[in-house]
Amino acid sequence: MKKIITIVGARPQFIKAAMLSRVLADYQGLEEIILHTGQHYDHGMSDVFFSEMNIPRPKYNLGVGGGNQGAMTGRQLEGIETVLIDERPDCVLVYGDTNSTLAGSLAAAKLHIPVAHVEAGLRSYNRRMPEEVNRVLTDHLSRFLLTPSHKAALNLAREGLEDGVHFVGDIMYDAALFYAGQTASRVGTILDRVHQTLDNFVLVTVHRQENTDAPDRLEAILDALRQLAADRPVVLPIHPRLRKMLEAGGKFDEMTLGLTIIAPVGFVDMISLLQAASLVLTDSGGVQKEAYFHGTPAVILRDETEWGELVDLNWATLCPPNSPAHILAAADAMTGRTGDTEATPYGSGDAAERIAAILLDEL
Repeated sequence: MKKIITIVGARPQFIKAAMLSRVLADYQGLEEIILHTGQHYDHGMSDVFFSEMNIPRPKYNLGVGGGNQGAMTGRQLEGIETVLIDERPDCVLVYGDTNSTLAGSLAAAKLHIPVAHVEAGLRSYNRRMPEEVNRVLTDHLSRFLLTPSHKAALNLAREGLEDGVHFVGDIMYDAALFYAGQTASRVGTILDRVHQTLDNFVLVTVHRQENTDAPDRLEAILDALRQLAADRPVVLPIHPRLRKMLEAGGKFDEMTLGLTIIAPVGFVDMISLLQAASLVLTDSGGVQKEAYFHGTPAVILRDETEWGELVDLNWATLCPPNSPAHILAAADAMTGRTGDTEATPYGSGDAAERIAAILLDEL
């Protein structure tokens, strides 16, 4: 019996785990144990995904959420190491670029347990981003480098990483295809909840530290959103970090005047909103890509993106949020845009099957 410990901690990882865990469960002779670090710990960012997506409940939940980067990563590393020593798995599986990803990789590597990194090779080339540091270090600690795109594999080759590299496609594309069929009956329900109609609103997500913790950038984003809302509805599922920053400044109502603020939503409802929106503005790596999967143009509120294919295919534009005018111009330019519909940069929607086959063969 081979044993894999899957480490998750944040919303995007729950979605990816749902796809791969479903496939791994079909293999005899393989046991998967899920460890939740607790990085996203409230119902809207965690519990709802396990219940909605039928992900096996974690055997372990470390309850490590909040705090500074170093403190969080250190506490996660300590807790993960204890579990790995007790469980002695054959492989540790990590996703993406969170603190949970790095902590899991470090703990496993120091115990000489092979690490499999799903979404290996992504690069923004901005080392000021905590996520960039996490993904680079994780790649250099991993035995199995499972890339979502050919560009990601080229990034690894530039760093001398060629052994163990496998192009598998983007597991989020698996999720987009799998759950898209479940949204038909829910689109009307979620649109009623936010009081919007099809193709009549702008969907916005803002959570990245470089924006929420930078007063000038955050003010520029919210100023632009308020101006957009004068012409068309703007729906903002508000991330706990953004809410905390606005409430701490005592300007929540003032800064969000005219916007439709809703609580974070589950994955299927988010797909429904992405399908129904006319435009997406986001600083999320996952949401910019999910918008592309569902044919909605996007403005990326960042200086760079690890998903450069979206810009190359004209489905998204980069917009450093330095001024409201810049953001509004980008929104106008992308409204009604249709990019390349023939390209398949992220595989064919069978990444989970490819990953499972590689791990079972190699282990």
